[in-house]
Amino acid sequence: MIRPKPDPVREGQESVWDYPRPAIAEPCASRIMIEHHGVVIANTQSSIRTLETSHPPSYYIAPQDIMPGVLHRAEGSSFCEWKGSATYWDVVIGDIRLPQVGWSYPNPSETFAMLRDHVAFYAAPFDRCSVDGETVTPQPGAFYGGWITSKLAGPFKGIPGSRGW
Repeated sequence: MIRPKPDPVREGQESVWDYPRPAIAEPCASRIMIEHHGVVIANTQSSIRTLETSHPPSYYIAPQDIMPGVLHRAEGSSFCEWKGSATYWDVVIGDIRLPQVGWSYPNPSETFAMLRDHVAFYAAPFDRCSVDGETVTPQPGAFYGGWITSKLAGPFKGIPGSRGW
């Protein structure tokens, strides 16, 4: 593996290069919000964030903190070597359907049991996703679902040339 040179860490930041491998999950008290077309899709201060070397965190939200009725099971699945088999979710708001914008682990591995019944979302398809009021930048790359804020130092997996990280 070719490891890039980590970006300098400024005061109040954490480096994604200090995150563990294999990945971990931990409770998070930051305010996580997802908004689209004037509708708050999710709003919580009790998410679970996953941390993995070179990746910005993904935030998993409990069903009670997601607007009722917006999640619809989508086609497709994937497999994470640490978390297990993922299912995908569309978000439907009126006549707007955002396909496969969320994912969950109905039967996660024992290490990630706390993720059961929680849903994570890609930031890019929504009008605004935020952490503690700061609008996030989506993790680069078509597959990755991390949320980048000013409190993170990279570089981040997903940029060109990062496939081998």
